[in-house]
Order: sequence, then C-alpha cells, then structure tokens
Amino acid sequence: MDIDYAIRKIKPPAITENSISDDVDLYEKWERSNRLCIMFIKTKISTGMRGSVDQHNNVKELLKAIDEQFQSSDKALANTLIMKFSLLWLTNVRGVREHITKMRDIAARLKILEVDISETFLVHYILNTLS
Repeated sequence: MDIDYAIRKIKPPAITENSISDDVDLYEKWERSNRLCIMFIKTKISTGMRGSVDQHNNVKELLKAIDEQFQSSDKALANTLIMKFSLLWLTNVRGVREHITKMRDIAARLKILEVDISETFLVHYILNTLS
C-alpha cells in the first residue's frame, strides 16, 4: 500500500501545467501517503501531546516535532525516576525481594534514559535503604 512512502521519500516537485503524467502520479502518491501518515499519527498520540505539538503539513516535520517533544518528556521522566529512586525505602514495599526488584527496575529505566548508575553504587545504595 506504500502508506509510509512520504516518510521514506522526499517531497517531489509541485505539479505545474508542464508536468508530465508520471510526475503528477508521483506527487499524488506522495501527497496521499503524507495525508494518511499525518492522520494516523494524530489518532495514535495522546491529546496532551497533540496539543503541545505544532500543526504540520509534512509528516517528516511532524515526526521531528514529536521527537523533540519526547526529548523534553524524557528529561522530566528521568527526574521523576531519580526522585522515586532516592525516596524508595524498604518500609514502602512488602519485602526485601520486592524492594530490590523495584530499585533495579528504576535503575534499568534510568539507564534507558541515559542516566547511568553503576552496579556497585546500586548495591550499596540498596543495602543502605534496608531498615
């Protein structure tokens, strides 16, 4: 169906009176793909995200704007995870095993966000948060 055609290819030159039928077909194919991609993306992202991203008529520009928005969201998420990591004590969970699992899970999620916590620090920090 070539729905992602507009993402993979650059926008062809606009149609003029002198355009040949192949150029017209190529432009219409790109235009249809662009419209469908934008529609699909807008239906799949949350309304909060949709409101914070500017309106774009080109799917590549829309994807770039969404990517920039997620980068700032990643920083906020990393900050939230760091706070959760530093405030998690054994008294907040049901057992030692669950406590260690939660701490390692937060550390792994931070690593994905490029906030590295060394294994040695993690072990010592977990031991210090035990009662």
